[in-house]
Amino acid sequence: MKKKYIYIPALMAMLAGWSACSENWVDTKPNGAPSTAFFWQSDNDLRKATAAMYVEMKNEYTWGRDLFWVQDASDDLIVGRSKADAENIKNFIPSGREGYLTNGWQMLYNMMNRANQAIENIPKAVNVSEDVRKQSLGEAYFMRAFAHFWVAYIYGHKDQGVPFDGPENPEFGKRIPPQLASVTDNYAQIISDLQKAADMLPLFETYKDGDKGRAHRAAAWGYMVKVYAYWAQYDKTKWQLIPALCDKIRDEGHRALISGQANNRENYQAVFRVANNWSSEYIWSVNSSIQGGSEFPGVVLENKGWTKYNGWGYFQPTEELYDEYEANDPRREVTILKFGDPFVYIGQSRQYFSTNSLSGFQINKYMEPYSYGSNGDMASNTFASSNPDYPTTALNLPLMRYAEILLFKAEALIQLGRNGEAAAPLNEIRARVGLTPVANPTMADLKHERRVELACEWTDRFHDLKRWGDYDKINAPLHGRIHANRQDPASPYTIKEVWPARNFNPAKHMAWPISPDEIARTNGLYKQTPGW
Repeated sequence: MKKKYIYIPALMAMLAGWSACSENWVDTKPNGAPSTAFFWQSDNDLRKATAAMYVEMKNEYTWGRDLFWVQDASDDLIVGRSKADAENIKNFIPSGREGYLTNGWQMLYNMMNRANQAIENIPKAVNVSEDVRKQSLGEAYFMRAFAHFWVAYIYGHKDQGVPFDGPENPEFGKRIPPQLASVTDNYAQIISDLQKAADMLPLFETYKDGDKGRAHRAAAWGYMVKVYAYWAQYDKTKWQLIPALCDKIRDEGHRALISGQANNRENYQAVFRVANNWSSEYIWSVNSSIQGGSEFPGVVLENKGWTKYNGWGYFQPTEELYDEYEANDPRREVTILKFGDPFVYIGQSRQYFSTNSLSGFQINKYMEPYSYGSNGDMASNTFASSNPDYPTTALNLPLMRYAEILLFKAEALIQLGRNGEAAAPLNEIRARVGLTPVANPTMADLKHERRVELACEWTDRFHDLKRWGDYDKINAPLHGRIHANRQDPASPYTIKEVWPARNFNPAKHMAWPISPDEIARTNGLYKQTPGW
């Protein structure tokens, strides 16, 4: 690879002294092994230990690709290419043994395990400054909460939570981490960790370049907002906690939308430019410098990249998503490429076509890094990995940005019956792209705006539909544009069904199945997700 933001040499060097720590969540406590017994004795030790928590973020099994397969079950996307495990997830018929489900589970618990090691040992560390101790412990609480949240909302059920344990518990390390009674118990623990993190972490703007990408205070507040919104599915009083927290992210966390660009389209396009990786809109990302970058931009790129690069051609948008946009909404073209749309690829102007896309569309949001270079020679592009089997780019992959905070504030206010107040955050988003304001917005307005603002991002449209009870949209057949000549950008098309109606059953499918093998490893102590 060509640039240091693609590598993770500091982390890999650190892992040489960390590798003896167990990765198995159901193992007994790994701390105190000879390789770590003398580790916690300097500021540098603490910085290495916390850096280890971020390594899995660049993994294909997490935010490189696999965690997105459960989001592909929405009405916005189809699998794209023949892939049995992915199709089983899309169709709600997985066995639970699919690697796309099991690998993410394992990596998330690896992250929690590393955070637990840090939480246990940082308070006892010697020869360290109190500022570094405080920040490092805040990072550990944030990363434990962040990984825990993803496991909880994917696999957690109101009648059965997911496993959790930590060094705060007297039996930690002496038992298999217990499966909590309800996902709401998981959410309560996550909120507790995020509050501790927020109390310890610095503001993002205090970080020097080398520390950007580490946990910061506004990120902790941001995930508190999202956890409360998901928790409100079961306890509507949680909506009351969201508006003030959103204002704190704006006022104390200094987060804001990117705006003031050359035109309405550029106002939105700017969010997905490498130059704005650390803009005011940033809250949390897979960071192209610390974690080594996400391959997701290559995963959604045209298969084989028009013979220039190794795109994989997955996660293709649907006609239903395209039609959701207002005709004059510039976010549509920023988000989706359709046949004939102009774009720049390795320094050359092109019109989009696809011999691969089953829907006739491609995600466009993450294409900017591929525009650099000259004469179609990918070797001249220094913004994308030179390893086509690991197609990362210099673009941070957004996991949460300030626009989502505004949308959660609007949603909370609507749910609280304060529709008039919800207009301000909702219309702040619409104004950025030149759309007319909405007075007294309803949930229908909120659902529309959330869908088009955050489409094809890691904000999880599928979970939105579940928590809103919009099962009819999940089950509806999906359509695409079938072109007469897939190599001709101007080729005429017909709209056809590209994915048949499905059978989402809320009695079964509100949470995903745990691998039967994981349950077997606990001798049946863990129970399968209700309904499965």
